[in-house]
Amino acid sequence: MNTRQHILALFEDSRGDFISGAAIAQQLGISRSAVWKAVKELEKEGHHISAVRNKGYRLERDDDVLSVAGMLPYLDAGIDPSLIQVSDQLESTNKTAKELILEGAGQGTMVIANEQTAGRGRYGRSFQSPAGTGIYVSFVIDPKVLSFSTPTLVTAYAAVCVCEAIEAVCDLQPQIKWVNDIYVDSAKICGIATEAQMSFESAQASGIVVGIGINFREPTAGFVPEDRNVIGSLFGQESPPVSRNQLIAEIANRILAEKAPAESDLLTRYRQRLFILGQRVRVTRVKEPYEAVALDVNPLGQLVVRTDSGEVLELSSGEVSIKPL
Repeated sequence: MNTRQHILALFEDSRGDFISGAAIAQQLGISRSAVWKAVKELEKEGHHISAVRNKGYRLERDDDVLSVAGMLPYLDAGIDPSLIQVSDQLESTNKTAKELILEGAGQGTMVIANEQTAGRGRYGRSFQSPAGTGIYVSFVIDPKVLSFSTPTLVTAYAAVCVCEAIEAVCDLQPQIKWVNDIYVDSAKICGIATEAQMSFESAQASGIVVGIGINFREPTAGFVPEDRNVIGSLFGQESPPVSRNQLIAEIANRILAEKAPAESDLLTRYRQRLFILGQRVRVTRVKEPYEAVALDVNPLGQLVVRTDSGEVLELSSGEVSIKPL
């Protein structure tokens, strides 16, 4: 890292508290003039930094500029920060991640954007990705590292990781709607899109891309309404108690953990957060939609439902929406 990034990491590690310029200079082995210049560069990048005589510098708690340095204090030691790419704007983090796989990117690569101009969810649906208010991140996963028996469990794993990270960092209680939507207080706040990059020679997946889009704060203009979901955010328009950097790091620590959970353990954790179990749902598929009761999730991650005629079905694809009471 350069001087500016080292100083930002120090600020992030003591966010909200003052650090003297002399202490920073001594710790990094640079002059106080170099510290001052680096702080000015950080301010130009949009960071909220206070400077008070005889106290030093302080990164304000409302600072929320995405950066690798801002994530460093929260990342586990096993995660390589050199594999993290942060951009102000991308068409789609999943699209960029798949392109990087073709260039040789492997396990642990992360693509993050402050804004997506063409964000996509499952089935190519548009995903609202305004600047400065969301988390848009894609992880490159080696299929040999996360070797679940079915791709559906990869999405389930990502959903559990996101829920547990939000609970740990934000003190909220997220729930999951099968198979990939995350809700807080009956509003969708996150979608997950899992894609495979195929190798032409072997006809096998050369990499898995797990794309995660979270509405961290509500944009000033609000969200564009959707017919399918009530759209919400983690913190509305209030000042969040945590940064996007911290939440991204917490998600990364879980998704990129050295050892994936056993499938039975994963499914237990997944079922515990599924709010549709025991509920009447409307199943939308290629044929006519129908109503049923959501009973369980089987070992393959398929949703088990019972139709009004008593037939028990296992759904491996399609969309499930809750029938209003």
